[in-house]
Amino acid sequence: MSKYGPTKADLNFRLAFSIAGLAMMAGAILYRGMPTGPAMFEVIGISTLFFGGTILWTIRKLMKGDYSDGL
Repeated sequence: MSKYGPTKADLNFRLAFSIAGLAMMAGAILYRGMPTGPAMFEVIGISTLFFGGTILWTIRKLMKGDYSDGL
């Protein structure tokens, strides 16, 4: 357990926010269609890397129990 850092509630919020972000990106692609050119890298690459990385990092910290106790 870490003395400093995000609490379990913070990590749960980050996880929910990241899942919602990926879902909204998928919804936008389904609604507007697949982007072309540089927009494809920006929309798919950067957002997937950001939200996907945050999901993986958060799940890892939650599974290890590596979060602050909020004191």
